[in-house]
Amino acid sequence: MNPRLAAARALAAVLSGKASLNSSLPAQLDKVEERDRGLTQDLAFGTARWQPRLELLAAQLLQKPFKATDADVQALLLVGLYQLFYSRIPAHAAIGETVGCADKLKKPWAKGLLNAVLRRAQREGEELLAGMERDPVVRTAHPRWLQKSLKAFWPEQWEAICAANNAHPPMILRVNRRHHSRDAYLALLAEAGVGASACQYSPDGIVLAEACDVRGLPGFAEGWVSVQDEAAQLAADLLDLAPGQRVLDACCAPGGKTCHILEAEPALAGVVAVDLEAKRLVRVRENLERLGLDAQLIAADGRDTQAWWDGKPFQRILLDAPCSATGVIRRHPDIKLTRQPDDIAALAQLQGELLDTLWQTLEVGGILLYATCSTLPTENTEVIGAFLARTPGARELDLATEAGLRQPHGRQLLAQEGGHDGFYYAKLIKIAASRG
Repeated sequence: MNPRLAAARALAAVLSGKASLNSSLPAQLDKVEERDRGLTQDLAFGTARWQPRLELLAAQLLQKPFKATDADVQALLLVGLYQLFYSRIPAHAAIGETVGCADKLKKPWAKGLLNAVLRRAQREGEELLAGMERDPVVRTAHPRWLQKSLKAFWPEQWEAICAANNAHPPMILRVNRRHHSRDAYLALLAEAGVGASACQYSPDGIVLAEACDVRGLPGFAEGWVSVQDEAAQLAADLLDLAPGQRVLDACCAPGGKTCHILEAEPALAGVVAVDLEAKRLVRVRENLERLGLDAQLIAADGRDTQAWWDGKPFQRILLDAPCSATGVIRRHPDIKLTRQPDDIAALAQLQGELLDTLWQTLEVGGILLYATCSTLPTENTEVIGAFLARTPGARELDLATEAGLRQPHGRQLLAQEGGHDGFYYAKLIKIAASRG
């Protein structure tokens, strides 16, 4: 299959609200030649990254918008525009190959339309975009609701946040301290000719000068190292782990933090890792097996304690709560397409419910670490503030990190170009059991 067609079909499912790229793209990648899979991924993710900008340009170039039933043609046009403005593909090839895909969609009428619009974009696109730069949606390539939210919450940083969201993320490793120190592994990378440097905040983190195939990293198959963003690596140490503790990792998939907890404190009494979907736990199990680690994996809704909790209290809980994922847009740019403004209040409600329920499983004197990969205070400091207000037995603790910005509650990490993702942490201690 033509990589442009594969990318467009994956994107069409996203534009129609039926899927994310993580769910729609793999099936399309299976249909293209292996040599074209990298291009297909770049076309899909790159188009999603710049979609808010490209969509407004397309509106300038089209006489009327596409029908809902023509999301595939719309996606194909956006893929064509992405090639013209954000790739090194020669314009004649970008246009010709994209237009040719219309036949495979069984919509031959679209060939003339795509050809005319893309050729006009080639001639006038730069001028049209320049004339639209005053619109922050065009300038930042973020949907209007999100651009406005970021500007309202982060008036000094919002443009830098958007720029970081549009940049390609670095590849960051977590060294397994059971096998090597970070310095020792940096030496191994140097011997292998892999450029790398120590992360600023995580004692186990290494940022690579260039992304690479993990199979080429020293000892990857043996569990010496994992891929994990620096911000996510902070969780294990912020939990203040100690021998003999029983730890709950709620909403655990894909398991990076579960594994890091076990690496950081080998003498734990045990780790219970809960996630809503059984299929997501497959990845958790694979990560544990590669690293030679073990945890009790349970597929259940964290709020339904009768379905998964044995009644034995935990000394430590990590709640990596479901969220808007607005801090990891650079890794999942289709969030710009899939996330809607109404989602945020619903997520904050869910986050509060999880806090209330999981708090009941925490031992008095125990610590709960709340985390999200969101940059919206609605899901972060406001959720924690509301929880503290309704929970007399909860107190907030300081976080032992300089990463991020201090908030009324917790610390907010904003995505950094070349550095960590956007993330949030708050640390709570249970000083008394709940009344009643």
